[in-house]
Amino acid sequence: MNDMVQQKLRSQYSADDVWQQFTPIVTGDDYVASLRGRNLKVYLFGEEIAEPVDHPMIWPSINALKATYDLATAEPELASAKSHLSGEQINRFLHIPHSAQDLVLKNRMQRKMGQITGTCFQRCAGLDSISVMHSITYDIDEAHGTQYHQRFLKFLERLQKHNQIIAAGMTDPKGDRSKAPHEQADQDLFMRVTGRNENGVFVSGAKAHMTGGLNSHWIMVLPTMRLSDQDRDFAIIGAIPLQAEGITYIYGRQSCDTRAMELGDVDKGNAQYAGQEVLAVFDNVFIPWDHIFMDGEYEFAAPMVERFTSYHRASYVCKTGLGDVMVGAAATIAEYNGLEKVSHIRDKLVEMTHLNETIYSSSIASAHESKPLPSGAWINDSMLANVCKHNVTRFPYEISRLAQDLAGGLMVTLPSQQDFESKDTGALLDKYFKGREDIPTADRVKILRLIENMTLGRNAVGYLTESLHGAGSPQAQRIQILRGMDVEKKKWHAKKLAGIKQVD
Repeated sequence: MNDMVQQKLRSQYSADDVWQQFTPIVTGDDYVASLRGRNLKVYLFGEEIAEPVDHPMIWPSINALKATYDLATAEPELASAKSHLSGEQINRFLHIPHSAQDLVLKNRMQRKMGQITGTCFQRCAGLDSISVMHSITYDIDEAHGTQYHQRFLKFLERLQKHNQIIAAGMTDPKGDRSKAPHEQADQDLFMRVTGRNENGVFVSGAKAHMTGGLNSHWIMVLPTMRLSDQDRDFAIIGAIPLQAEGITYIYGRQSCDTRAMELGDVDKGNAQYAGQEVLAVFDNVFIPWDHIFMDGEYEFAAPMVERFTSYHRASYVCKTGLGDVMVGAAATIAEYNGLEKVSHIRDKLVEMTHLNETIYSSSIASAHESKPLPSGAWINDSMLANVCKHNVTRFPYEISRLAQDLAGGLMVTLPSQQDFESKDTGALLDKYFKGREDIPTADRVKILRLIENMTLGRNAVGYLTESLHGAGSPQAQRIQILRGMDVEKKKWHAKKLAGIKQVD
């Protein structure tokens, strides 16, 4: 960006100030170039990072997002779609679903991306945020006579045209969970409006666990929970460019993340790809009116969150792509150990596949059972989306346990790549860590490191802990399943078959 526009973004700016400076992204390389020179305020290990793109710990997460552009080029029938706004072909990660088939293809694309990267590729929350915004802005306008929907459509069309990435800033730190936002001793623990003028509003607070936070071009900030009339200042939704004045990003640690800064790729397990989470802190950050899509309509916060979870819990179908990698890695190490034909080994691989496909089936079913909303956007079946996510909170852990079982203890006692390459110890390690005679020891080590990476190391964040807590922890799905289970209807069917007289 030129200096004048950069200065405007450091204070107040109009929507046009931002968009006129962006160059549309076509390729993955264009995407990487678009992240440079933004002068973001980013901290990692207590130090400010001058250019995040070039940091070895950050780069693998950027590369995972780059793959979403590369897939759209390589397989456009899967990873692109026709925009309902412009009629142009766009990246499917920017597409509003207008049919059940749109949601099915979204799920298939997400599984494919998991297979390609073996990690969190960081675009699903942003996609699900724009999907829910399509319908919630429409509904607010119907209730209040506002103009949010047209604002949003204009923003979305520009986002699609420029082929940019949007991150979802939904999770507030929350502070004392027993208190509402307006009751907090420190009200910055929830995102809130701190000022207004004729050009827009100012917000303060923070968004935690923000997936792909540094790797995006925009943040859509949204309420995180049900709000009351006293929480009107917290009922704010808006789109903010990452380089807006007043935002500080603090990079989150991941297990074994500093291996990315070591020489060599073997010990990294998956040197190419990784996920990313940041804490984004907002200090009186400006949002122009054109980029505000809720302002005080607190009664729509709860349905917004519920719709987001219907989309996003089904989006955890991406973990089946990672599961495919885990099954493949477990089968490979069994082969390298000379045990691929042993019956109990085969049985464990079958169990891993059964669990993985169970996740996939519930997500795909939620897409096929989707319904249109008044705005024209389609949304996943809520019950099946919650079943999908509840499966995800459990099954990747069992798949990982079985993979570790097949890998053996060597997975966590291997010497370093430097030891394998040392003139003093290399030959000894090659001799004593040999498996099958026709398989190079180096290949056996690499597949063990991949299993370590996905079950204990850096990408265990995306495969395990994120599976447990992302899009809501297990109890959140159980609450939604309880709400949708319609036990009275089930009791009626049971009583009818049992011959118990009842009132219809």
